[in-house]
Amino acid sequence: MNVQTEGTKLIIEKTFSVSQERLFKAFSNSDQLEAWWGPKGWKTVNKRFEFEEGGYWHYCMTCEDKSQGDFYGMESWGLAKFKEIQAPERFLYEDMFSDEAGNVNPDMPGMDIEVAFVPVEGGTKLVTTTFFDSVESLEKLSEMGMVEGFSSQMDRLEEYLR
Repeated sequence: MNVQTEGTKLIIEKTFSVSQERLFKAFSNSDQLEAWWGPKGWKTVNKRFEFEEGGYWHYCMTCEDKSQGDFYGMESWGLAKFKEIQAPERFLYEDMFSDEAGNVNPDMPGMDIEVAFVPVEGGTKLVTTTFFDSVESLEKLSEMGMVEGFSSQMDRLEEYLR
């Protein structure tokens, strides 16, 4: 996995040995997404999933791993709005922290995320570009473990695709 920052952008790349269509479906199908989304030890449940432009994805990640200490039992709610979808090449969504009712948490930074699926020899390169409104927002989420969590999530996706 390759991780780099450019100003207010966080770019993460990882190549998977599956077709572009297969990898895209792992993101665009509710049941498949629930099977691997979130860091290791966390379970995701989609409360609402409308994979269409203007559609919403409201989900909860719950830590089920007792070895993660204080995180055990913790819930983390998210709300995403799909802005653009060009299947199976890419999609763009706005990602926000929320509560169980879908109310956006104004104290946490929101971000736009572009997910691109680039065919390469032997598979597909996933390129995730997260756009923050400020360097401070990027740093805040980095300090919260966003990159480590995403790395763990990519490992789960790789296992799921096997």
